[in-house]
Amino acid sequence: MNDFTFHLPTRFVFGRGVTDRVGAELAAGGYRHALLVYGQGSVVRTGTLARVTATLDAEGIARTELSGVRPNPEVGLVREGVELARSCGADLVLAVGGGSVIDTAKAIALGVPYEGDVWDLFSGAAKPVAEGKLPVACVLTIPAAGSESSASAVISNDELSLKRGLSSELHRPVIAFMDPELTYTLPAYQTAAGVTDMIAHIMERYFSGAGPVPVTDNIACGIIRSLIEEAPRALADPEDYDARANIMWAGTLAHNDIAGLGRNTNPGGRAGGWESHGLEHELSAHHTQITHGAGLAVVFPAWMRYVWRSAPERFLSFGRDVFGIEPVDAEADDVDVTPEEAVADAVAATIDELQDFFVSMGMPRTLGELGVTEKDVPALLGTLEKNKGAVFGELRRLTMDDARAIYESCL
Repeated sequence: MNDFTFHLPTRFVFGRGVTDRVGAELAAGGYRHALLVYGQGSVVRTGTLARVTATLDAEGIARTELSGVRPNPEVGLVREGVELARSCGADLVLAVGGGSVIDTAKAIALGVPYEGDVWDLFSGAAKPVAEGKLPVACVLTIPAAGSESSASAVISNDELSLKRGLSSELHRPVIAFMDPELTYTLPAYQTAAGVTDMIAHIMERYFSGAGPVPVTDNIACGIIRSLIEEAPRALADPEDYDARANIMWAGTLAHNDIAGLGRNTNPGGRAGGWESHGLEHELSAHHTQITHGAGLAVVFPAWMRYVWRSAPERFLSFGRDVFGIEPVDAEADDVDVTPEEAVADAVAATIDELQDFFVSMGMPRTLGELGVTEKDVPALLGTLEKNKGAVFGELRRLTMDDARAIYESCL
């Protein structure tokens, strides 16, 4: 197990009806003016926003609203939010929505004390500053990204066709309200994409360059097994509370770093090379209609098929602990395969099982299903190299030629 530093300041308020406790909890924390950030209408249509604002009004907490956050949130709205928070004197950014809304709130919170353009923080031109940054709270409505307690935020810049992530302990939310009943109305596709994203968050950490870490590996594989069990239940009965609750909590555990502790090769960094996320971010940066989880459903299995020979033992352990897949005994009298072929067959079966699960939920198998063609690959590679460098990755270092091969295998 490698050295690590882990700090989780988020307070979780989880369960039925906790949406109606938002104002009271925030008032108890001393907050008096919230910049309320939300998306493009679903929280309004479902009545969630009205429930939240009623609790703020009841406690005398002032609010200034910023709406219109889209999937794959764009820096333009972040800039608007920074100016709005400064002008209204907000002492808290309150996100009501999913990962895109929470990431927008995080970016605003870090942008308020920064004197330059907030995009500098995502481009690497500047580092976040602690003094003057606003705390973030959130009411989670879409379990997927795990942003409700992660140290991550991802923002797009349409002008540059770039999508950049920022990891900082400064913007982990201070409190997260998690009411599984709010997810009853999620479309099946969004539920499935969210589950895919959760599994991908865990696998990015699992397939790091570190060796086995039994406690953490068992946590990781256990969460994935739970998601594989609970997702079909939620899709069959959208109001299955226990299924929804388990999925919501799994999304948090998938990305608050607990599923990767001790697997980090840099004590101050997150475990894994995040190769598949890097490849997918270019897809949803160039094609903003692509849901992040849907892109990962295609890219992650393709990456696995391309790199598994760099660490076959990790892929075998994943297959065994998640799907119960073991290589056949190549030394048995009735088996006519070499040990190498037995390993290859077991790894292939594992990857097929994973991708078949994604597809069974309604996720795509190919990028062609998402409207991506071979002619799009050069543009993807162009911004991938800007974001990740000419060589990137941890389990296996990937060149742009490798990335091209992975993209083309997805078509």
